[in-house]
Amino acid sequence: MNRLKAVVSSIEGEESLHIIGFDYEGLCLKMMGLDLPKGLALHSHVILSVKPSHVAIAKNISGALSYSNQIPARIASIENGTLLSSIVLHVKSTEIQSFITLSSAQRMDLKVGDEVLLLIKASELFVLEVLDA
Repeated sequence: MNRLKAVVSSIEGEESLHIIGFDYEGLCLKMMGLDLPKGLALHSHVILSVKPSHVAIAKNISGALSYSNQIPARIASIENGTLLSSIVLHVKSTEIQSFITLSSAQRMDLKVGDEVLLLIKASELFVLEVLDA
């Protein structure tokens, strides 16, 4: 499971829907959720998480995307299996793992050292732990 230490920078809500903004080492990340995690408040320190299967990778992309979280990264390692590729990426001071299909990794001609963009939908990012609750 991927883990990112961040600080809550904004909280917007309407009825039970919330959009929460985070500062992760100078990057702005967003999460969409129905209920606020217990103890979460503005300026709270948190551990964010996203499943490796929910981390998409873009290479040489142009144009607008609806993904709230578009994170520059560099490929650190690639392990190809029969059906899937496990890709470890450097993002700031953290490593993030992505699982994509082997055919996608081959089609994109992904290589160690490539600069890519990680894409995470706001609905796939979640607070694993509120550190100062």
